[in-house]
Amino acid sequence: MAVVSPVPATTQRMGSVRRVQEGEIVEEPNQAVVVDEPIYVAVSKEVKESKLNLIWAIQNSGGRRICILHVHVPATKIPLMGAMFPASSLKEQEVRAYRDIERQTMHKTLDEYLRICQRMGVQAEKVHIEMDNIEKGIVELVSERGIQRLVMGAASDRSHSRRMMDLKSKKAIFVCEQAPAFCRIQFICKGHLIHTRDLVQQVPNSEAEHPVLPRSQSVITPGQNQTSHRRELFRKVRSANDGAVGGIMHDSSPDNFEGFSTPPNRLGTDLSSDESDRLSRTRSPSALSVCSDSGAVDPMLSPNSVSEIAENVAELTLSHAIKEDLHSSPPSVLQDGGMNDTIYDQLELAMAEAERATRNAYQETYRRGKAEKEAIEAMRKAKISESLYVEELNLRKRAEEELQKEKEQLQNMKIQRDKVKEELQLALDQKSSLESQIASSELMIKEYEQKIISAVDLLQSYKNERDELQVQRDEVLREATELRKKQGEASGTRTPQLFSEFSFLEIEQATNNFDQSLKIGEGGYGSIFKGMLRHTEVAIKMLHSDSMQGPLEFQQEVDVLSKLRHPNLITLVGACPESFTLIYEYLPNGSLEDRLVCKDNTPPLPWQTRIRIAAELCSALIFLHSSKPHRIVHGDLKPSNILLDANLISKLSDFGICRILSRREDSTDNTTECWRTHPKGTFVYMDPEFLASGELTPKSDVYSFGVILMRLLTGRPALGITKEVSYALETGKLKSLLDPLAGDWPFVQAEQLARLAMRCCEMNRKNRPDLYSDVWRVLDPMTASSGGTLSPSGLYQQTPSYFICPIFQEVMRDPHVAADGFTYEAEAIRGWLDSGHDDSPMTNSKLAHRNLVPNRALKSAIHDWLQSH
Repeated sequence: MAVVSPVPATTQRMGSVRRVQEGEIVEEPNQAVVVDEPIYVAVSKEVKESKLNLIWAIQNSGGRRICILHVHVPATKIPLMGAMFPASSLKEQEVRAYRDIERQTMHKTLDEYLRICQRMGVQAEKVHIEMDNIEKGIVELVSERGIQRLVMGAASDRSHSRRMMDLKSKKAIFVCEQAPAFCRIQFICKGHLIHTRDLVQQVPNSEAEHPVLPRSQSVITPGQNQTSHRRELFRKVRSANDGAVGGIMHDSSPDNFEGFSTPPNRLGTDLSSDESDRLSRTRSPSALSVCSDSGAVDPMLSPNSVSEIAENVAELTLSHAIKEDLHSSPPSVLQDGGMNDTIYDQLELAMAEAERATRNAYQETYRRGKAEKEAIEAMRKAKISESLYVEELNLRKRAEEELQKEKEQLQNMKIQRDKVKEELQLALDQKSSLESQIASSELMIKEYEQKIISAVDLLQSYKNERDELQVQRDEVLREATELRKKQGEASGTRTPQLFSEFSFLEIEQATNNFDQSLKIGEGGYGSIFKGMLRHTEVAIKMLHSDSMQGPLEFQQEVDVLSKLRHPNLITLVGACPESFTLIYEYLPNGSLEDRLVCKDNTPPLPWQTRIRIAAELCSALIFLHSSKPHRIVHGDLKPSNILLDANLISKLSDFGICRILSRREDSTDNTTECWRTHPKGTFVYMDPEFLASGELTPKSDVYSFGVILMRLLTGRPALGITKEVSYALETGKLKSLLDPLAGDWPFVQAEQLARLAMRCCEMNRKNRPDLYSDVWRVLDPMTASSGGTLSPSGLYQQTPSYFICPIFQEVMRDPHVAADGFTYEAEAIRGWLDSGHDDSPMTNSKLAHRNLVPNRALKSAIHDWLQSH
């Protein structure tokens, strides 16, 4: 539906005027004023695309009005929530709201065009229509509004060139071919005229074909032929009738709609007042035009209007022709009354015949109007049918597209169904395998439950025995204390004291009164604090009041660590007997457990370092198991008791529950030494035979070593690790079980270590390998191939770096600790200080003081190393 803004009334043509001059009637020519027909300019929704076309039309308008013509195409897809949806899939309310926004935008754009016209001093109006096709909308507006001059784009501005002669746009080509012939169209591109389609030659005006006969100046005499006179009169009437009706029908055509507004007065001014009224009614705008709400004239007429116009004009033409014919006789004849009765009768007969002809013409005109009305109605129905057909085709096309989409979705669903079937089959297979594993696990659980029941019974008996032993322990402690007092300095001369004793006050000062921020760990014995004791960074282990360990374990660890020195055993710096506190060297890299789980985002250990740690741990165990005169079993071997120094050298710690095995003099070498005691330690690392029988042997440490070796290989928790490694070896999937954080493991060495660990974890202790003859011979070449070699005693073939003085670069004989925390040869550091230096040789930082503290533990370790070399 086209919408137009109000337009001013057009100037109408005036009819001819007759005046009497010296006894004659003189007819003056028509005074016609051409209708101010506007120039229509087709514009797009983007102002920049049609601005040049509009400016060209204004410059070449010759003072005519401008009418902005626009075809609005509603969007087929509507944006909603960041996506585009078809309008048919949304609610009617949402679509209506979006259409309102589109129309508001359209009106803003058209107002911008109107402002351009206003700035150029041209009167303008706007016409718009909503259709799905722009070119069809333009053609329909041209047809409906009878547009005679149209300016539109020939192509987009970017397609313009100097040689451009033809239309490039499909819209322009379609309008050029389909627009009505009465419309003159000028096609513009980038402000240049490209092509002009002139209007087709109009059908000649009916006035030219049937001119109104001039008044006859002849006199009818009695001697003239009456028949010829009658025919002449009838011809005049018929000619005038046909001319009037033909003029009306011709003026009602769409090609010349000016005739509907003001048809020319071809009948002159000699009409009676009644005739003039009838003719004015015939010319009235209500009968000749249809006005829109905005005041614009609609050039289309209905068939009923055409019939009424024809009927009125025919009657007026007939009566006027007869009167004119009667008045054409010479005045002398009429005045003299010379016309006889015969001629008068013939005239009456001619008038009667003319009246019948008029009625026949009227009926013929009525039938023509009716036929035209039916034809227009048929065309309207045909147009409706065509639109319905097009709509049906569009619906069918959309239905076919939706059907195709549904077929594609169905195909995708079939493919997904097949995938789901495959996944379901895999899940069923996995379910069956898991069910078999669950069944085997349930059997093992039952076995372990029986073992646990027996272990609980045994544990209860051990608890009872423990209570008795605690009483005996207190008595032994008292006796030992008295014996130590009696021995005095004698015991000191036999065994050199390799550690210092500290007071509880010193311990409090070193830990800042046991500040929790200095707490670095906690175990079964107690809490571990980091502190600075006598200018040396140390780790201080405090006994808990509710600890399972007591004075006996404290004394045992002091006795063991004070007499043993090994690079892979933690160094005991000193002790505080009054608070049962142990002071160790501080190892900054924490425990092996922390590094295996990458605690605090510490970097993972590479596989070379893990093999070296395993060799160092094996070396320390060989050293303990071969100690003389008494062999030592650690009894609580696990990654949390293996500490790492700054160079990731491993140190075995926590000897609180270790056991000293003594061999009877009459026993042979094949006799297995054991210690019957209550099982203590961590369950997953404990020897199953030790749990069952309570007998602790060196083979118990071998079992724990095997579990640690598996953890070094896989990085996984200890619980159930033996079954995982065994299953991987049986199925050939060991590579997938290795810890990827350790790097690219050499598979041959990894498999060799895995099988060695499985041997160490045999349920029967007799089947477990010997650490020196079996385990060490495997680990030693692996350590050599990965860098660095060890001797079975645990010492490096090359000199340990911490035995070397940073100043002399020699093995220290008298190591002393300076204020910077580093250990130097006493002679070297004294010479450094005496030469006037007050800064550290290692860090270049200023020393807090010049005091030197002897490092007796390191001195003892260097002494042992020198003796073995």
